Amino acid sequence: MFGKLAEAKQKAAEIKARLEQVSVMGQSNDGRIKVVVSGGRRVIDIQSADIDMNSLEAKSNLIQAMNSALEQADKVAESEMSAIAQDLLPGGLGALGNMFKK
Repeated sequence: MFGKLAEAKQKAAEIKARLEQVSVMGQSNDGRIKVVVSGGRRVIDIQSADIDMNSLEAKSNLIQAMNSALEQADKVAESEMSAIAQDLLPGGLGALGNMFKK
């Protein structure tokens, strides 16, 4: 049992490091603002198409783009965590596998 816990901790650390190497992009509905986020949920880059960032519309679009990118990062992390759970426990986690989903 303790061996599995140590293995799980090691695998979780590996996943965290791997997620920092993954990047996903989200964009505003109008496509004028793009945000790149790591799988570890860190904003890497923000790109805009000549937008006045002081306007309420621009801020709303930026928020949309960031939330979109973070949703993509969540999907990548969820996939990685599900894969490790399958590897660690024969037959997976059953109903407990849903604890990694939002």
